[in-house]
Amino acid sequence: MTPLEIASFIGTVVFAASGAMLGVRKGFDLLGVIVLGCVTAVGGGALRDTLTGSLPASWFKDERLLWAAIGGAILGFLAYRRLEKREAELEFLDALGLSLFAASAAQRGMELGFGLLGVIFIGTVSGVGGGVIRDILAREVPRIFLPGELYASTAAFGCVVVYFLTPHVSSDIVLASGALVTFISRLAARRYRLTLPVRDPEKPLL
Repeated sequence: MTPLEIASFIGTVVFAASGAMLGVRKGFDLLGVIVLGCVTAVGGGALRDTLTGSLPASWFKDERLLWAAIGGAILGFLAYRRLEKREAELEFLDALGLSLFAASAAQRGMELGFGLLGVIFIGTVSGVGGGVIRDILAREVPRIFLPGELYASTAAFGCVVVYFLTPHVSSDIVLASGALVTFISRLAARRYRLTLPVRDPEKPLL
């Protein structure tokens, strides 16, 4: 197994555990927790594959990803209290998963001849799509729409790097560079509480 595959599996497990932990907080039973965890882990990839015509979805072709998601969800269910106390470590791994999923999907967009906006869209959807589906199923406002640290935007930063580097360097360097930009910007956003502007509807701007 390559380092990229190992990192992708780690990201899958962490995403699944985060979805499962939300299910626990919402009072879901074990089956509901597993479903929510799996949706979080593979939902973004499923949206990517659907939008790019790569069907059936990757986790149907390689069930190891789905087993990793199930394992992560069960871990989130069983070790909820322990994981809840390790927020910093989980955020670190979450940033790793986000960066890898976004950069690899952006590369797929480049292979299909997408323009800049298409590459940004497909990469960002792959990185955050599972979390959006998770929040909708749990009747929460999707995290990416709430005021707080930059999240989806950091995935977009990495996708921009993939777009502009692809014609000039090898695919491995492109993937590593795009993922690194997302990873560092996500950690920096959390460390320094970087946010996008929020519009106050009561104050006139124009």
